[in-house]
Amino acid sequence: MTMTKHKPLRMGVLGCANIAKQFLRDVALSPSVSIQAVASRSLTKAQEFAQANHIARSYGSYESLLADKSLDAIYIPLPNSMHAEWAIRVMQAGKHVLCEKPLALNLAEVTRMFEVADQNQVMLLESYPYWFQPQTRDLLTCLSPDNFGEIRSMQASFGFTLANPGTNIRMNPSLGGGSLLDAGSYPISLIRLVMQTAPQRVMAHANWSESGVDISMNATLFYADGRTAHMSCAMNTSTHRRAIVTGSNGTLETEYLNHTSDTLSHPWNYLPSQMRVRRGTANSIPFEDIQSATGSGFCFAAEAFAEVVSKNDTGAIQRAAAASKDIAATLDAILASARSGQIVSLAQG
Repeated sequence: MTMTKHKPLRMGVLGCANIAKQFLRDVALSPSVSIQAVASRSLTKAQEFAQANHIARSYGSYESLLADKSLDAIYIPLPNSMHAEWAIRVMQAGKHVLCEKPLALNLAEVTRMFEVADQNQVMLLESYPYWFQPQTRDLLTCLSPDNFGEIRSMQASFGFTLANPGTNIRMNPSLGGGSLLDAGSYPISLIRLVMQTAPQRVMAHANWSESGVDISMNATLFYADGRTAHMSCAMNTSTHRRAIVTGSNGTLETEYLNHTSDTLSHPWNYLPSQMRVRRGTANSIPFEDIQSATGSGFCFAAEAFAEVVSKNDTGAIQRAAAASKDIAATLDAILASARSGQIVSLAQG
């Protein structure tokens, strides 16, 4: 499917989850994306959601949304376990897909999804909102070899306190729950962004909940060239999100937030995202605060997706696909290591 140049990408939303409400709110004013329809398995729920979020059309089944020929693309905010099935069905209907992270439950599903995208000549993009933040662009500039030397190691973490653990889908193993997929996919995606390749092997340890999902996870990633990375994630801690990258000629620290603001009084409680860099090796060198443009990661992601669709930028999608496959392979290996207590080598997609 191609999109008429300079016209907004016409998107539908598959599901009425809370994250979909946030996405719609943030994308509503974008000139390059137009949210035109929403679907639920309940027509009443879809109608109420559409009315509350100023969406023109509502459908009482996912299949009806896929059949809407006026839509160019679909945003998928469904539970993790449903991503692969519905992304594949959307793409087989000839529509592009912007899918919430993690893209799927494992590397096999991710690989199949990109095969279907190729077969149907549509774009598939995994949406980590922080990926599309101006701060992330600035991070990569700071980490360029001329500025930073060789990257040697990094640490990345993300954790929070899970609300309503008795009923929260993140505690349900059949829905792809657990801290690794939900929270850990963020630091793993950042590690892949910085390291530019998948690790060779991993060693992980988890704390398991009564439902069978991991409530917290720690992993060390080992690279073929001797570099290392450490990841931690949790659903039973105070909220924290931080990364430290060390190079031969610099150190960088960042929060890598999804959504950012330049004030402390944002209407949706978005906060300034900290990033600072030390250029050099001596501890006497002060850190320099890096100030980046701010905004909603949802909006940045949707607009970036609209641009690659408009330009038919298959190169950008192929680079993102390679990262998504590496992320999925790494998550698979971390889970296998945590279950076995052994170092696990990565499968290759």
